[in-house]
Amino acid sequence: MNEAEFLEVLRANQGILVKVCTMYCSDFEAQRDLYQEIVLQLWRSFPNFRKQAKLSTWMYQVALNTAITDYRRSRKQGQRVELSEQFTQIPETSSTVERQEKLQWLYRAVETLSDAEKAIVMLYLDEKSYDEIAEIVGITPGNVRVKMHRIQEKLRKLKTD
Repeated sequence: MNEAEFLEVLRANQGILVKVCTMYCSDFEAQRDLYQEIVLQLWRSFPNFRKQAKLSTWMYQVALNTAITDYRRSRKQGQRVELSEQFTQIPETSSTVERQEKLQWLYRAVETLSDAEKAIVMLYLDEKSYDEIAEIVGITPGNVRVKMHRIQEKLRKLKTD
């Protein structure tokens, strides 16, 4: 794949990268840095792309691995990285206040999950099937089901506390 083809694929799947960056970085500068790091990793690892998976699945996998590595590195350096407040900003109308409160609670709760659990939740909310999540995260579909059940239990427990 040449540079022009790579850029076209990147443009077509840009939403994937933006979602990952927004989930793992709290401010615009950090999101932009992570986006650039993900693009670099995609470019470097494209020769290793096995066409056994969909391109978007592979891009999710590279993006999540890069984001998790960056997130862990940031925590080791003493920087706390939280979910972006963009997730909790919903225009307030009388009909959306309750929904906004629920979403704010959900995103605060997701912040308490591990990196892998956050990735699974993000993919689930992006309406990926368990098979797709398994392929992206690198575990079996059965393991995804177990992890989703445990995540749901954690979130239920947080809600009752």
